[in-house]
Amino acid sequence: MSRVCELTGKAFQTGNKVSHANNKSKRRFNPNLVNVTLISDALGQAFSLRVSASGLRTVEHRGGLDAFLAKAHASELSPRALVLKRKVAKKKLAAVAAAA
Repeated sequence: MSRVCELTGKAFQTGNKVSHANNKSKRRFNPNLVNVTLISDALGQAFSLRVSASGLRTVEHRGGLDAFLAKAHASELSPRALVLKRKVAKKKLAAVAAAA
């Protein structure tokens, strides 16, 4: 399982560990990933995703999973999240067509 956020695409970064004597050695900065269950209002289902803590805050700020997926770029989403985005968009289009 890779250390990449499924919604934001945030992955590890590399840098230097610097000692008191200013010796430098390579290290990795891993994202803070958590397993969460997010509920889609349009689909009426819960989905389990591996999301970074900052990505989870972004989902809450944008107003839920559906709103986040509507605004998110396809390039930063995981394949599972891309399928979710397409399902939500399709469901919303069907709801608009039924209302008209």
